Amino acid sequence: MVVYFAPLQGYTHAVYRRAHHEVVGGIDAYYTPFIRWEHGEVRNKDLRDISAEACEGVPTIPQVIARNVDEFCRLCDLLQGMGWKSIDLNMGCPFPMQTGAGRGSGLLPHPDRVRPMLDEIAARRDVLFSVKMRLGLDDANEAMLLQPMLNEARLSHIVLHPRTARQQYKGNTDMAAFETFYEGCRLPLVYNGDMTNAAQIADLQRRFPHLHGVMIGRGLLANPTMLMPEMSETQRKECLLTMHDRLLDNAVRTQNGDQQILNYMHAFWQYQEPFVERKSYKRIMKSGSLRNYTTAAEEFFSC
Repeated sequence: MVVYFAPLQGYTHAVYRRAHHEVVGGIDAYYTPFIRWEHGEVRNKDLRDISAEACEGVPTIPQVIARNVDEFCRLCDLLQGMGWKSIDLNMGCPFPMQTGAGRGSGLLPHPDRVRPMLDEIAARRDVLFSVKMRLGLDDANEAMLLQPMLNEARLSHIVLHPRTARQQYKGNTDMAAFETFYEGCRLPLVYNGDMTNAAQIADLQRRFPHLHGVMIGRGLLANPTMLMPEMSETQRKECLLTMHDRLLDNAVRTQNGDQQILNYMHAFWQYQEPFVERKSYKRIMKSGSLRNYTTAAEEFFSC
């Protein structure tokens, strides 16, 4: 099965994606955090993250989030102008700021808004499109209501996270609902949600033998080498150290002052709390200066 690295705003930026690809690897494509149309433009920060220079040599799929076909077309025009040949449409973001504006999972209850986007996808023959989605905004049946439309769409694959947006990341994934969607899906289907070790991928493959692949986000942020269970703890830590040093070097060069550098680096550690000794984790996350941070990090890696 293919393996995709899920996008997480503030975490899977271009520097992180490159570090993981070059140090660890094992990923078929890295999805970028979504870009959106905001105040008549796309943020420069987001454009830099998907620039050819930032993504060169790293298998990358940019993601867009839009409330209607007009926004979607503007974003696709922009990406195609930058040379992108693959684009993902986000219909899965669960955060109220986006769903309240009708973006992400906010699209799922509105087939009348989804249809024009799928028609636009059909017309853009020189781009491969995919869709990342949830079961619904409030109702887990919304994905099933959209399935006949999606089955006829010109999509390379669908990524489904089996929760509603209202759940965000709480509670269990609804595997029964995923199975129902899987059985009726005529397009390559990718599973996303709560993957934390390689054994789970094997279990999914046994249960869903025609599954196209998996998408992993928080699990890989917590353990960047989770797809390499044969690695020793020493090897895992060596990979982590190399990634860390690349990120720290970039932070020192691009961020303004200790606090910005620390915020940047704390994002690297946030999901790794279960894998880091508690005392070390607290020292790293509560470091108030770059000097204290580097001392705490060096002590962790030297153990």
